[in-house]
Amino acid sequence: MNSTIELAKELISRASVTPLDEGCQDLIAERLKKIGFNIEHMPFEEVKNLWATYGKEGPLFIFLGHTDVVPTGPIEDWKHDPFLPLEENGFLIGRGAADMKGSVAAFVTAIEDFISQNKEFNGRIGLMLTSDEEGPSVNGVKRVIKKLQSRQESIDWCLVGEPTANNQVGDVIKIGRRGSLGASIKIQGIQGHVAYPQKALNPIHESLGAINEISKLAWKDETGEFQDSVLQISNLNSGTGASNVIPGDLNFDLNVRFSPSTTEKEIKESVEKILSNHSLNYSVSWSLSGNPFLTKERTLIDAVKQSISEVTDIETETSTDGGTSDGRFIAPIGAEVVELGPVNESIHKVNECIRSEDLITLSEIYNQILVKLLAKD
Repeated sequence: MNSTIELAKELISRASVTPLDEGCQDLIAERLKKIGFNIEHMPFEEVKNLWATYGKEGPLFIFLGHTDVVPTGPIEDWKHDPFLPLEENGFLIGRGAADMKGSVAAFVTAIEDFISQNKEFNGRIGLMLTSDEEGPSVNGVKRVIKKLQSRQESIDWCLVGEPTANNQVGDVIKIGRRGSLGASIKIQGIQGHVAYPQKALNPIHESLGAINEISKLAWKDETGEFQDSVLQISNLNSGTGASNVIPGDLNFDLNVRFSPSTTEKEIKESVEKILSNHSLNYSVSWSLSGNPFLTKERTLIDAVKQSISEVTDIETETSTDGGTSDGRFIAPIGAEVVELGPVNESIHKVNECIRSEDLITLSEIYNQILVKLLAKD
């Protein structure tokens, strides 16, 4: 059996639903230790993090990934146990196969192959793993980076293994991501009997106009690299459950995915201006998940595109669409960040899967990236 597929199966068999790791990082650490990596475990609260490095000087290239997975959903909807990896019709099926235990396995085998073929090279290699990517992302990469910064450790290039491909490995890579800003808003009313509305203040009636206006907010991207910034209302709750009671409050959540053309301050001011203009008694709690980032330097992008072309003979498209990734914590420290992983069709779905052949291809591409950036001429 191919070593990448074998390792992917081992990782999938561990039910590491976020924030659990279930020994995935220990398994990988043991393999990397055998080939000379320095291993550092960085647990924060319930989250496991691994920082493994090889080499003592020169530019640092790292692979960034996560060992946690999303919940399976109804087990009965799966063809088989989601944590018993199965190869069927050319696909490896199991929770985390595409997001992103397949990529993590390919990281490891690419590193092993590169070091076996290059006893000396220009620079250093790192692997950063967390079990807090699918969760709140508070005690994972965010805190690891903070610790590395406190030690004046820097990163030059970062390859994130998130599933980026649309139809085949390498057809799309991410060179940036929009930021994510959320808000929880409470509109205060006065609870009362529906027969005596003059003695109450219905927060539903009072806030409908403002909510409609907020839902139409949008900000144009001026960079030419991103989709426009959009706002979506994701939750709305009010009422006591009784049809004869005017509720005392209304709560709703919103999220904005924003490009570098829009600022956090601008979004907050736009939303709160509408709430104030409608004379609402409101409170709001804002939460910034991450700022937008864009890799403009060409060194890593070119190495990735050339490696894909040499291994797959396809032309790669660069993109910044989709959700957030842990790359948002790496980019602000000055690293070039590119995301390259498997096809994203089945991620977070039941019967999540990856083409077995794609695991081998990914490992070859990752290895070739190391060659282009670090191998001696």
